[in-house]
Amino acid sequence: MRLRRFLIIAAALLAAGCATQSSQEVLGSAAVTASVSDIVGNHAIFIATTRKRADDPNQGFDGDRSASLNYARVNVTVPKEHQVGQIERKSRGTSDDPSKYFMASQMVGYDASPKFQTALNADIAARGGRVIVFVHGYNTSFDDAVYRLAQIVNDSNYPGTPVLFSWASGASTTSYVYDRESASVARDQLEVTLRMLAQTGARRIDIVAHSMGTWVTMETLRQLAITGDRNLGGKLGDVVLASPDIDVDVFKSQMRRYGKPDKPFIVLLSDDDRALRLSGILAGSRPRLGDYKNADDLAQYGVSVVDLSSKQGTDAFNHNKFADNPEMVRLLGQRLREDDGFASDRQVTDRIRQLGMM
Repeated sequence: MRLRRFLIIAAALLAAGCATQSSQEVLGSAAVTASVSDIVGNHAIFIATTRKRADDPNQGFDGDRSASLNYARVNVTVPKEHQVGQIERKSRGTSDDPSKYFMASQMVGYDASPKFQTALNADIAARGGRVIVFVHGYNTSFDDAVYRLAQIVNDSNYPGTPVLFSWASGASTTSYVYDRESASVARDQLEVTLRMLAQTGARRIDIVAHSMGTWVTMETLRQLAITGDRNLGGKLGDVVLASPDIDVDVFKSQMRRYGKPDKPFIVLLSDDDRALRLSGILAGSRPRLGDYKNADDLAQYGVSVVDLSSKQGTDAFNHNKFADNPEMVRLLGQRLREDDGFASDRQVTDRIRQLGMM
């Protein structure tokens, strides 16, 4: 019986994951040029990462861990024929064509945090003082993380500065344990990144975390609370936890330490999330936050639950609904675009919750 269960888990691991694997080259050669009319979006993605720089400059960063933070910026264009919720990537052997595919170019590295912060300040000032930090999940290569954030920003019409915090995922279905340990290593560096952002001209910092990235995020927020600065000097905006791969009891412990937030944290969950079901099996059949539907229980901790079980996802494991469901990503963008008025925030949150009931 144990052998059979192990084989089932192993087979699932070979098929599961948070990202679609690709060549892991984030930069293209731009073999085909495109006119401005062929491009629907052009996004500068700022990057803070615990990954090592890759030997291949087109890859940018690999899955190995760095002892210190690395910083970069990369520009990503989105083709006019883009469909909301999708990431159009070129297939192997296909020419780079910005009129058909997401394309990244002009990666700039920063050898010190002050230079990175100066570049951030300029962009934040130009975009009205808003920042979104995206923390990706398990089995995610660097290029997949970059393109996912570009897709979220593009489809949600987020007006602020996008910042990717990319921790050192092994980007393979069999690297779950490595990824979990890499997530632990990244906690302090995410804290450094958030504190850096709070020292810029940003007036509001929103966080969207996915899957295992929600655990990194919650651990970091817990650390901030312990130091007495849980709201980043009043600049912390929305915290969105999508398909959170966190043990429910661990999450409650984190929230008790953090305290009831001034604005409810938003948990996006779905009971048909097969990736989280697998994670629960690996954890000894313990429930994960991403499939825990007791909204009244979580409300005591200052958490608003949005159930997306009835909505259609595009990945085989229904693990990416927060970004690949067109209705959801648009409403999420509306939620994030709202200014600091809490009443309007609540109205949009109610519309997101109603989406899960349709």
